[in-house]
Amino acid sequence: MWVHKEFRLPAFRRGFHLVTRHVCDALPELKNVRVGLLHVFIRHTSASISINENADPDVPADLERAVNAVAPESFPYVHTIEGPDDMPAHVKSVLIGSSISIPVHDGKLCLGTWQGIYLGEHRNHAEGRSLVLTLQGE
Repeated sequence: MWVHKEFRLPAFRRGFHLVTRHVCDALPELKNVRVGLLHVFIRHTSASISINENADPDVPADLERAVNAVAPESFPYVHTIEGPDDMPAHVKSVLIGSSISIPVHDGKLCLGTWQGIYLGEHRNHAEGRSLVLTLQGE
């Protein structure tokens, strides 16, 4: 079985946000997969998708501080036409990535006990982001 879905996340403020529930809710077919693979792709160059710890609320704040240190707005970027947060957002997206793949077993994502899917929203005033979900399995 192959399932392809595109859906839009709600708008989130700048930072890292758990979206595991949004992804699972958008894919009810997941419960019918005995063994498979879910690929999640974000269709934006100023946001990212990743897997990280989902238990401690300090993790998203620390991730945001760390990526801001790596790609600060104060860097002398050449591409500035879309505002001071745009080029740093592109750098963060390149570093973190635009897709993840997650094994599926008995209708559930095979995430670790403390793992969740994160949207990295790297713009100050972004609208909802589009995700493409591709599920393959039996």
